[in-house]
Amino acid sequence: MNKKVFDISPAITPQMAVFPGDTAFNRKKLMSFDQGHHLELSTINTTVHLGAHADAPIHYHPDGVGIGERNLNYYLGECQVIHCHKKRGERILLEDIARHKISAQRVLFRTGSFPDPNNWNGDFNSLSPELIDYLSSRKVITVGIDTPSIDPADDEEMITHKMIFDKNMAILEGIVLDNVPEGLYELIALPLKISGADASPVRAILREL
Repeated sequence: MNKKVFDISPAITPQMAVFPGDTAFNRKKLMSFDQGHHLELSTINTTVHLGAHADAPIHYHPDGVGIGERNLNYYLGECQVIHCHKKRGERILLEDIARHKISAQRVLFRTGSFPDPNNWNGDFNSLSPELIDYLSSRKVITVGIDTPSIDPADDEEMITHKMIFDKNMAILEGIVLDNVPEGLYELIALPLKISGADASPVRAILREL
């Protein structure tokens, strides 16, 4: 009960930035106490790639499964937080984490290159396919990053996503790691069971071991 918990999910509001052309979050009240109703009731319209979210394999490969069909083990268990400092727009390379011993099956990268979830910047850091290949060889099953994507915003080939598919790994994007020290934690970031969907928002937290 005394273990520290880090909430690594940004607040979901209509101001939250999404990929240009994607559907921003909107919540409409259908009933409310202010209007004299007996309860609060609302509906939402949004991209499923919202804030902290889990990509499904079907998002980046025609043979992939939807997020509702994914094994939850990817999103629950011991993880490692690694800080990387790169020039904006660059991919994180294997050499950038050379000083780290990979000690968990889930690895989250703090880059600080997408500092405000409510303001879009396309020059965020991403991950290299060579890095994914290496992490897979170290038995990593899930990678996460504090940016909207593990590939650059303008990369239509999505080469790192494709490497993720080849290695049967999972992806978390849009997490917030500003106040999380490097180290080992328990990750809890369960996606909604949306059958066939290409992604799902998650309420991602890290708990001290």
